[in-house]
Amino acid sequence: MTTVASLSLVPHLLIKPSFRCISRKGVGRYGGIKVYAVLRDDSAEYLKDNHWEALFHVDDPGPRVPIEKGKFLDAKQALDVVRFDIQYCDWRARQDLLTIMVLHNKVVEVLNPLARDFKSVGNLRKDLAGLQEDLAKAHNQLYLSESRVSSALDKLAQMETVVNERLLSDGSAFAATADCASLDPSTSFTPRAGPKKTKRRSLNISGPVKPYNSNLKNFWYPVAFSSDLKDDTMVPIDCFEEQWVIFRGKDKRPGCVQNTCAHRACPLDLGSVNEGRITCPYHGWEYSTDGKCEKMPSTKMLNVRIRALPCFEQEGMVWIWPGDDTPTPTIPFLLPPSGFTIHAEIVMELPVEHGLLLDNLLDLAHAPFTHTSTFAKGWSVPSFVKFLTPTSGLQGYWDPYPIDMEFRPPCMVLSTIGISKPGKLEGKSTQQCSTHLHQLHVCLPSSRSKTRLLYRMSLDFAPWIKHIPFMHLLWSHFAEKVLNEDLRLVLGQQERMNSGANVWNWPVSYDKLGIRYRLWRDAVERGVDRLPFSNQIESGS
Repeated sequence: MTTVASLSLVPHLLIKPSFRCISRKGVGRYGGIKVYAVLRDDSAEYLKDNHWEALFHVDDPGPRVPIEKGKFLDAKQALDVVRFDIQYCDWRARQDLLTIMVLHNKVVEVLNPLARDFKSVGNLRKDLAGLQEDLAKAHNQLYLSESRVSSALDKLAQMETVVNERLLSDGSAFAATADCASLDPSTSFTPRAGPKKTKRRSLNISGPVKPYNSNLKNFWYPVAFSSDLKDDTMVPIDCFEEQWVIFRGKDKRPGCVQNTCAHRACPLDLGSVNEGRITCPYHGWEYSTDGKCEKMPSTKMLNVRIRALPCFEQEGMVWIWPGDDTPTPTIPFLLPPSGFTIHAEIVMELPVEHGLLLDNLLDLAHAPFTHTSTFAKGWSVPSFVKFLTPTSGLQGYWDPYPIDMEFRPPCMVLSTIGISKPGKLEGKSTQQCSTHLHQLHVCLPSSRSKTRLLYRMSLDFAPWIKHIPFMHLLWSHFAEKVLNEDLRLVLGQQERMNSGANVWNWPVSYDKLGIRYRLWRDAVERGVDRLPFSNQIESGS
């Protein structure tokens, strides 16, 4: 037996395959693979002089505790089985690649000019034919290994579906006392798997929409793009059913004050900005970015102040803190990944509640049915759509689409899409794609029936496109066309929700990210620190 590799960890893992070493004349057959533990650095010497006990057999991956025939597996045992399967497939794939590398080196050796001097043409052809046959076999073996990996990942996806269903069940007990977004049981279809019936669980998201909980305000919210806020302009916004106006002060830093004059309640955004102060158009009162009135024409100066919010500028966006708690010292990172160029920044005011819009953005399974005249035109309908979360409970990737997606609290959705040309997807994952589109959606809760949407689009190719005249108008037109396809559906949902319908009555497997957003929001509104899926975030499942 020969040592293939040892990991530089303590204790060391050594992999001992029972196949013949690859020689110059051919490739030996595969046999069993065992994993051993070594507690010293000189593992090669210990390999010759010691008899070790195998930790597990990769050829027969399974839990270390024997499972009786017919016994149901709990979630931990089932995930262990899947992990062993993936370990096995990984080692087989690595060995197949090693075989192909050795065979390619042999091809190079045969074709080497010095070697040709000592071999006849007939012998060279014979050697090449043999190597081509070996390469074909090795490639076939690699294909089989890739199929095994795909099968193991499918098992993992099925396990995630089971865990997701369990999540709904656990979340119902977790949120039993909540006023909104609670998990309530309802009787419906039950599989005939045994005498005991399984109750379906649904998220209770029904209206009319209740007033916003104050806990939801204690976050930094991006409200405008820096490019839209010039020195002499202002941006009026609504946030949590209150009116505000943003403008730059004398130091060029943005400020956010109440959009109502203290004198006669005139909207300040109807006025103007001069020398870092916003001027009321009614009687000329002027306010600085901290809300202090610094000028009162035609009367005695009084100590008057209007409300102002903490305001900060970062990464090309203006942020505010609308809550009563002390602002946190960090702001979420929203810039596109390295190598991307920002091509469009668009702001829209939409007549829908921001939670419904987030539900829509966190769902990709609807694309081939809803966006048939825009980006999903020509898409086939997959037999099964899954959202996998390998590293975090609020981010992951879509299968079979090459799209990564993340919900970033409190109201942001980031996505990276692998594309080959406009409207066409490429590959099975974003890593397999050569060009990408990155999107940021910010859904600011303006009121219970209105959302301020900030959209940023970036590409990692063709940076010259942004310099084409009027290109921003084309991007805006396309964004509005896509959004209108969604808007008619979400408006219909909102109408029925306000009449008492539950918009999350029957969640299925591809609703995972939307479900987790709702569970996050419910936990925040009730002041709960630990989320129902926090264990999965910590373990990376």
